Amino acid sequence: MVDKGYAHPEVLVDTEWVANRLRDPRVILLECNEDPTLYEIGHIPGALDLDWTQDLNDELTRDYIDREGMAELLSALGVANDSQIVLYGDKNNWWACFAFWVMTMYGIQNVYVMDGGRQKWLEEGREITQEIPEPEPTDFQMPDMPQKSIRAKRDDVLAHINQGGSLVDVRSPAEYWGELIAMPDYPQEGALRGGHIPNAKNVPWARAANTDGTFKSADELRAIYEMEQDFDSDEELIAYCRIGERSSHTWFVLTYLLGYKNVRNYDGSWTEWGNAIGLPIER
Repeated sequence: MVDKGYAHPEVLVDTEWVANRLRDPRVILLECNEDPTLYEIGHIPGALDLDWTQDLNDELTRDYIDREGMAELLSALGVANDSQIVLYGDKNNWWACFAFWVMTMYGIQNVYVMDGGRQKWLEEGREITQEIPEPEPTDFQMPDMPQKSIRAKRDDVLAHINQGGSLVDVRSPAEYWGELIAMPDYPQEGALRGGHIPNAKNVPWARAANTDGTFKSADELRAIYEMEQDFDSDEELIAYCRIGERSSHTWFVLTYLLGYKNVRNYDGSWTEWGNAIGLPIER
Protein backbone atom coordinates (compact mmCIF):
# COMPACT_ATOMS: atom_id res chain seq x y z
CA MET A 1 0.00 0.00 0.00
CA VAL A 2 1.32 3.41 -1.01
CA ASP A 3 1.78 5.68 2.01
CA LYS A 4 -0.89 8.37 1.81
CA GLY A 5 -0.41 9.67 5.32
CA TYR A 6 -3.44 7.96 6.83
CA ALA A 7 -3.92 7.74 10.59
CA HIS A 8 -4.78 4.02 10.38
CA PRO A 9 -3.49 2.62 7.08
CA GLU A 10 -3.67 -0.89 8.52
CA VAL A 11 -7.40 -1.14 7.70
CA LEU A 12 -6.74 -0.81 3.95
CA VAL A 13 -5.29 -3.28 1.51
CA ASP A 14 -4.64 -2.63 -2.17
CA THR A 15 -5.48 -4.73 -5.22
CA GLU A 16 -1.91 -6.06 -5.46
CA TRP A 17 -2.08 -7.31 -1.86
CA VAL A 18 -5.32 -9.15 -2.67
CA ALA A 19 -4.00 -10.55 -5.96
CA ASN A 20 -1.05 -12.07 -4.13
CA ARG A 21 -3.30 -13.84 -1.61
CA LEU A 22 -6.06 -15.34 -3.73
CA ARG A 23 -5.09 -18.84 -2.59
CA ASP A 24 -4.56 -17.96 1.05
CA PRO A 25 -7.31 -19.76 3.03
CA ARG A 26 -7.00 -17.25 5.84
CA VAL A 27 -8.12 -14.40 3.57
CA ILE A 28 -11.89 -14.24 3.10
CA LEU A 29 -12.95 -11.93 0.26
CA LEU A 30 -16.48 -10.54 0.50
CA GLU A 31 -17.97 -8.53 -2.37
CA CYS A 32 -20.72 -6.16 -1.23
CA ASN A 33 -22.42 -4.21 -4.02
CA GLU A 34 -25.29 -1.80 -4.39
CA ASP A 35 -26.17 -3.72 -7.55
CA PRO A 36 -26.48 -7.39 -6.49
CA THR A 37 -26.31 -8.64 -10.09
CA LEU A 38 -22.67 -7.58 -10.48
CA TYR A 39 -21.34 -10.50 -8.47
CA GLU A 40 -22.88 -13.01 -10.88
CA ILE A 41 -21.43 -11.16 -13.88
CA GLY A 42 -17.93 -11.64 -12.50
CA HIS A 43 -16.02 -11.30 -9.25
CA ILE A 44 -12.55 -11.76 -7.81
CA PRO A 45 -11.67 -15.47 -7.72
CA GLY A 46 -12.62 -16.91 -4.35
CA ALA A 47 -14.79 -13.95 -3.35
CA LEU A 48 -18.16 -14.58 -1.76
CA ASP A 49 -21.28 -12.48 -2.24
CA LEU A 50 -22.36 -10.35 0.73
CA ASP A 51 -25.82 -9.00 -0.13
CA TRP A 52 -26.52 -5.89 1.93
CA THR A 53 -30.29 -6.22 1.50
CA GLN A 54 -30.56 -9.87 2.52
CA ASP A 55 -27.44 -10.60 4.57
CA LEU A 56 -26.71 -7.46 6.60
CA ASN A 57 -30.17 -6.08 7.27
CA ASP A 58 -33.18 -7.39 9.14
CA GLU A 59 -36.08 -7.01 6.74
CA LEU A 60 -38.68 -6.60 9.49
CA THR A 61 -36.98 -4.16 11.87
CA ARG A 62 -35.18 -1.94 9.32
CA ASP A 63 -32.03 -2.53 11.32
CA TYR A 64 -28.79 -4.40 10.86
CA ILE A 65 -28.76 -8.09 11.81
CA ASP A 66 -28.46 -9.03 15.45
CA ARG A 67 -25.53 -10.71 17.17
CA GLU A 68 -26.74 -14.24 16.48
CA GLY A 69 -27.47 -13.37 12.87
CA MET A 70 -23.97 -12.02 12.36
CA ALA A 71 -22.39 -15.13 13.89
CA GLU A 72 -24.51 -17.35 11.62
CA LEU A 73 -23.66 -15.25 8.56
CA LEU A 74 -19.91 -15.30 9.13
CA SER A 75 -19.95 -19.00 9.96
CA ALA A 76 -21.81 -19.75 6.71
CA LEU A 77 -19.27 -17.66 4.77
CA GLY A 78 -16.43 -19.77 6.15
CA VAL A 79 -15.01 -17.02 8.36
CA ALA A 80 -12.94 -18.30 11.28
CA ASN A 81 -11.90 -16.17 14.21
CA ASP A 82 -8.37 -15.88 12.83
CA SER A 83 -9.50 -15.07 9.27
CA GLN A 84 -8.70 -11.81 7.52
CA ILE A 85 -11.95 -10.39 6.13
CA VAL A 86 -11.43 -8.20 3.06
CA LEU A 87 -14.45 -6.20 1.92
CA TYR A 88 -14.85 -4.57 -1.48
CA GLY A 89 -17.63 -3.60 -3.87
CA ASP A 90 -19.05 -1.17 -6.38
CA LYS A 91 -19.78 2.53 -5.93
CA ASN A 92 -16.33 3.25 -4.45
CA ASN A 93 -16.98 0.74 -1.65
CA TRP A 94 -20.22 2.25 -0.32
CA TRP A 95 -21.61 -1.00 1.00
CA ALA A 96 -18.21 -2.45 1.77
CA CYS A 97 -17.77 0.44 4.20
CA PHE A 98 -21.27 -0.17 5.57
CA ALA A 99 -20.36 -3.82 6.20
CA PHE A 100 -17.11 -2.69 7.82
CA TRP A 101 -19.10 -0.34 10.07
CA VAL A 102 -21.55 -3.04 11.15
CA MET A 103 -18.75 -5.52 11.85
CA THR A 104 -16.86 -2.86 13.80
CA MET A 105 -19.94 -2.28 15.96
CA TYR A 106 -19.78 -5.94 16.91
CA GLY A 107 -16.08 -5.72 17.71
CA ILE A 108 -15.04 -8.09 14.93
CA GLN A 109 -11.30 -7.97 14.33
CA ASN A 110 -9.12 -8.32 11.22
CA VAL A 111 -11.54 -6.57 8.86
CA TYR A 112 -10.15 -4.62 5.91
CA VAL A 113 -11.35 -2.63 2.90
CA MET A 114 -9.76 -3.10 -0.53
CA ASP A 115 -8.88 0.42 -1.71
CA GLY A 116 -10.53 1.18 -5.05
CA GLY A 117 -12.99 -1.65 -4.75
CA ARG A 118 -14.44 -3.49 -7.70
CA GLN A 119 -13.80 -0.60 -10.08
CA LYS A 120 -10.04 -0.55 -9.61
CA TRP A 121 -9.73 -4.31 -9.85
CA LEU A 122 -11.53 -4.30 -13.20
CA GLU A 123 -9.71 -1.25 -14.55
CA GLU A 124 -6.40 -2.98 -13.87
CA GLY A 125 -7.55 -5.93 -15.98
CA ARG A 126 -7.22 -8.39 -13.14
CA GLU A 127 -8.78 -11.83 -13.17
CA ILE A 128 -12.49 -12.28 -12.54
CA THR A 129 -14.65 -15.37 -12.54
CA GLN A 130 -18.28 -16.46 -12.40
CA GLU A 131 -17.42 -19.50 -10.31
CA ILE A 132 -19.13 -19.34 -6.93
CA PRO A 133 -17.09 -20.83 -4.07
CA GLU A 134 -18.61 -23.27 -1.59
CA PRO A 135 -17.05 -22.36 1.75
CA GLU A 136 -16.63 -24.85 4.54
CA PRO A 137 -18.87 -23.66 7.41
CA THR A 138 -17.16 -22.62 10.63
CA ASP A 139 -18.25 -21.89 14.17
CA PHE A 140 -17.47 -18.18 14.36
CA GLN A 141 -17.45 -16.89 17.93
CA MET A 142 -18.62 -13.32 18.32
CA PRO A 143 -16.35 -11.12 20.46
CA ASP A 144 -17.57 -9.49 23.65
CA MET A 145 -16.40 -6.04 22.57
CA PRO A 146 -19.30 -4.20 20.95
CA GLN A 147 -18.68 -0.60 19.88
CA LYS A 148 -22.22 0.76 19.71
CA SER A 149 -20.83 4.26 20.27
CA ILE A 150 -20.10 4.57 16.53
CA ARG A 151 -23.82 4.55 15.76
CA ALA A 152 -26.23 7.45 16.19
CA LYS A 153 -29.97 6.95 16.45
CA ARG A 154 -32.63 9.57 15.86
CA ASP A 155 -32.81 10.74 19.48
CA ASP A 156 -29.01 10.91 19.62
CA VAL A 157 -29.04 13.22 16.62
CA LEU A 158 -31.74 15.41 18.13
CA ALA A 159 -29.78 15.73 21.39
CA HIS A 160 -26.61 16.44 19.39
CA ILE A 161 -28.09 19.34 17.44
CA ASN A 162 -29.77 20.74 20.55
CA GLN A 163 -26.29 20.98 22.06
CA GLY A 164 -24.94 22.72 18.96
CA GLY A 165 -23.09 19.65 17.68
CA SER A 166 -21.81 19.38 14.12
CA LEU A 167 -23.04 17.01 11.42
CA VAL A 168 -21.79 16.16 7.96
CA ASP A 169 -24.45 15.60 5.31
CA VAL A 170 -22.72 13.51 2.63
CA ARG A 171 -25.53 13.63 0.07
CA SER A 172 -25.56 15.62 -3.15
CA PRO A 173 -26.11 19.39 -2.91
CA ALA A 174 -29.57 19.02 -4.46
CA GLU A 175 -30.57 16.59 -1.71
CA TYR A 176 -29.04 18.81 0.95
CA TRP A 177 -31.05 21.84 -0.18
CA GLY A 178 -34.27 19.87 -0.50
CA GLU A 179 -34.50 20.04 -4.28
CA LEU A 180 -34.36 16.23 -4.45
CA ILE A 181 -35.36 13.49 -2.01
CA ALA A 182 -32.84 10.94 -3.31
CA MET A 183 -29.72 10.95 -5.46
CA PRO A 184 -29.97 12.42 -8.96
CA ASP A 185 -31.14 9.84 -11.51
CA TYR A 186 -32.57 7.64 -8.73
CA PRO A 187 -36.29 7.23 -7.94
CA GLN A 188 -37.34 10.20 -5.82
CA GLU A 189 -38.77 8.23 -2.96
CA GLY A 190 -38.14 7.35 0.65
CA ALA A 191 -39.00 10.59 2.46
CA LEU A 192 -41.92 13.02 2.58
CA ARG A 193 -39.79 16.12 3.18
CA GLY A 194 -36.60 17.40 1.64
CA GLY A 195 -33.84 19.45 3.21
CA HIS A 196 -31.14 18.82 5.78
CA ILE A 197 -30.68 18.45 9.53
CA PRO A 198 -29.82 21.72 11.32
CA ASN A 199 -26.08 22.25 11.96
CA ALA A 200 -25.17 19.94 9.05
CA LYS A 201 -22.52 20.94 6.55
CA ASN A 202 -22.70 19.46 3.08
CA VAL A 203 -19.62 17.46 2.02
CA PRO A 204 -20.66 14.97 -0.68
CA TRP A 205 -19.11 11.57 0.03
CA ALA A 206 -17.57 11.32 -3.47
CA ARG A 207 -15.19 14.19 -2.80
CA ALA A 208 -13.13 11.76 -0.69
CA ALA A 209 -12.52 9.46 -3.66
CA ASN A 210 -10.28 9.57 -6.70
CA THR A 211 -11.57 8.76 -10.19
CA ASP A 212 -10.24 5.20 -9.90
CA GLY A 213 -12.28 4.60 -6.75
CA THR A 214 -9.39 4.83 -4.30
CA PHE A 215 -9.39 7.16 -1.33
CA LYS A 216 -7.68 10.53 -1.62
CA SER A 217 -4.55 11.19 0.42
CA ALA A 218 -4.75 12.42 4.01
CA ASP A 219 -3.57 15.89 2.97
CA GLU A 220 -6.27 16.13 0.30
CA LEU A 221 -8.89 14.94 2.78
CA ARG A 222 -7.81 17.45 5.42
CA ALA A 223 -8.10 20.22 2.85
CA ILE A 224 -11.74 19.23 2.32
CA TYR A 225 -12.91 18.53 5.86
CA GLU A 226 -10.70 20.84 7.89
CA MET A 227 -9.60 23.76 5.73
CA GLU A 228 -12.92 24.12 3.88
CA GLN A 229 -15.39 22.99 6.55
CA ASP A 230 -13.42 23.71 9.72
CA PHE A 231 -14.05 20.29 11.25
CA ASP A 232 -11.74 19.24 14.05
CA SER A 233 -10.48 15.73 14.77
CA ASP A 234 -11.41 16.04 18.45
CA GLU A 235 -15.01 17.20 18.01
CA GLU A 236 -18.06 14.97 18.00
CA LEU A 237 -19.41 14.50 14.49
CA ILE A 238 -22.41 12.65 13.08
CA ALA A 239 -22.49 11.64 9.42
CA TYR A 240 -25.68 10.84 7.53
CA CYS A 241 -27.03 10.40 4.01
CA ARG A 242 -30.31 8.83 2.85
CA ILE A 243 -30.06 5.22 4.08
CA GLY A 244 -26.64 5.04 5.72
CA GLU A 245 -24.31 3.62 3.09
CA ARG A 246 -22.76 6.83 1.73
CA SER A 247 -22.33 8.10 5.29
CA SER A 248 -20.56 4.83 6.19
CA HIS A 249 -17.99 5.74 3.53
CA THR A 250 -17.48 9.18 5.11
CA TRP A 251 -17.44 7.68 8.62
CA PHE A 252 -14.63 5.36 7.44
CA VAL A 253 -12.70 8.27 5.92
CA LEU A 254 -12.93 10.47 9.00
CA THR A 255 -12.33 7.71 11.54
CA TYR A 256 -9.59 5.64 9.94
CA LEU A 257 -7.95 7.79 7.30
CA LEU A 258 -7.95 11.07 9.25
CA GLY A 259 -8.03 9.64 12.78
CA TYR A 260 -11.11 11.48 14.08
CA LYS A 261 -11.84 10.19 17.55
CA ASN A 262 -15.62 10.51 17.83
CA VAL A 263 -17.57 10.06 14.61
CA ARG A 264 -20.94 8.34 14.55
CA ASN A 265 -22.92 7.12 11.58
CA TYR A 266 -26.65 7.91 11.60
CA ASP A 267 -27.87 5.03 9.46
CA GLY A 268 -31.52 6.01 9.87
CA SER A 269 -30.47 9.05 7.86
CA TRP A 270 -32.90 11.02 5.71
CA THR A 271 -35.42 8.20 5.20
CA GLU A 272 -36.08 8.39 8.94
CA TRP A 273 -35.52 12.10 9.61
CA GLY A 274 -37.43 13.30 6.55
CA ASN A 275 -40.47 11.19 7.47
CA ALA A 276 -40.61 11.89 11.20
CA ILE A 277 -43.27 14.25 12.53
CA GLY A 278 -41.97 17.35 14.24
CA LEU A 279 -38.23 16.96 13.68
CA PRO A 280 -36.52 20.19 12.54
CA ILE A 281 -35.19 20.59 9.03
CA GLU A 282 -33.53 23.39 7.11
CA ARG A 283 -33.47 24.26 3.42
